[in-house]
Amino acid sequence: MNLPAKDQMMHITLMDGMVRGLLLTATNTVAKAAAIHCTSPVATAALGRSLMGTAMMGAMLKGDEASVTVTIDGGGPLGRIVCVADADSVRGCVDVPNLEIPARPDGKLNVGMAVGNTGRMSVVKDMGMKNPYVGQVQLFSGEIAEDFATYYVQSEQTPTLQSLGVLVSGETVLSAGGVLLQPLPGCPDSIISELELRSPLMADISRELCYEPMEDLAKKWFDGMKYVVLDTTELEYRCNCSRQRMEKALITLGAEELTRMIQDEQEGAELTCHFCKKTEKFTQHDLLRLLNYATSK
Repeated sequence: MNLPAKDQMMHITLMDGMVRGLLLTATNTVAKAAAIHCTSPVATAALGRSLMGTAMMGAMLKGDEASVTVTIDGGGPLGRIVCVADADSVRGCVDVPNLEIPARPDGKLNVGMAVGNTGRMSVVKDMGMKNPYVGQVQLFSGEIAEDFATYYVQSEQTPTLQSLGVLVSGETVLSAGGVLLQPLPGCPDSIISELELRSPLMADISRELCYEPMEDLAKKWFDGMKYVVLDTTELEYRCNCSRQRMEKALITLGAEELTRMIQDEQEGAELTCHFCKKTEKFTQHDLLRLLNYATSK
């Protein structure tokens, strides 16, 4: 199967602007994440859904420097999932990327069991201002899409229909995509009911994307609902780590911890980025330089 050249986020409206929505194709993004983290099929599905949900949240932020960090910790064997997104990129990691668990009775990957539903989803939105917005909700199912929808309802008082899907065959990501629909204030109940009636059409989005592009699927899903595409942007898995950022992280450890590292790590230290696995080596000389900087402040 040939992957599309670019992953895309489509901003749409329905019914003369009474409903806003996002349509996302993210096969390349999820495939890159799976390759970086060497994830098992169930971990690929869980991380992929989380990446797409976070990317959609990031796409709705205002401001060039705005970003959102989503942490899902459901108490399941997969451990924590952490994703960060801005307007056109997303990155993420998972605690136990090689997790293997039995499939559900219907043969599908058991994402809910892997993630668990006894913990919380936390959302930190950094709008470039002094204090970020922080919200938390109890996980609803661990299936990710329902948990994002629960967050929008409970923390932002915004009714939301969301579908997120990743289709995996062995180590290969065949397709990945998502839909998010939100009725705006004043939207008639009849329109909301119509969306609920049509929601099963979008439930298996990853499998549908194997056969038809998102544009064609959307025309069928929203036939008769005045479907309009406002904008289309590209999305990619991209990390913004750098040696300079790692140096800042070391400095924030403080003089005491840096001193301990210098004494214990005779050959220096290595830092590896959780999101892209890039490793930077810091020699004893580097650590002494950072210690001097930390103690001069």
